[in-house]
Amino acid sequence: MPPKRRTHQATLQLTAGAAPVMELGKMLGQTGVNLMDVKRRYDEMSAAQRGEIVPVVITVFEDRSFTLELRTPPTSFLIRRELAGKGSSRPGHESAGTLTREQLRAIAVRKLPDLNTADVEAAMRQIAGTARSMGVAVPD
Repeated sequence: MPPKRRTHQATLQLTAGAAPVMELGKMLGQTGVNLMDVKRRYDEMSAAQRGEIVPVVITVFEDRSFTLELRTPPTSFLIRRELAGKGSSRPGHESAGTLTREQLRAIAVRKLPDLNTADVEAAMRQIAGTARSMGVAVPD
C-alpha cells in the first residue's frame, strides 16, 4: 500500500484541553476533516496541560485522516507565567520583572525538545533573548 499523500498542514496555538471549534474551523474547514474528531483528540492529548497554550501541528491526508503533533508552549507564554504577569508595553524603557537563573533554566529545559540545540546553556541564552525583548530583566 503506498504511503498516504499529505494535502494540508497547519500549526495552531490552542488552549490545552479546550480547543475552540471556531479556530479549528477557520484553518481546517476546507480540508473536509471531521473537526469534532480533531478537537476531541487534541483535548485528550493535551488534558495534562490544561490551561496552557499548546501549539499543535495538524497534518491532513487525502483520505481525510489526520495526525496531531503537540509542541511545547510558546516561550513568551512560559515567561509570562513565571512572572505572573505581562511583558512590558515599552521594552527597553520599562521593566516587566526579573527572571532568576533557576526560572530561566526551568523554561529552557521545558522548551529544549522544540529548540534547535541540545545544550541547556544555549537554550537559556535563547530564552533570555526572548525575555529581554519582552522587557524582562535577566541576570548575567
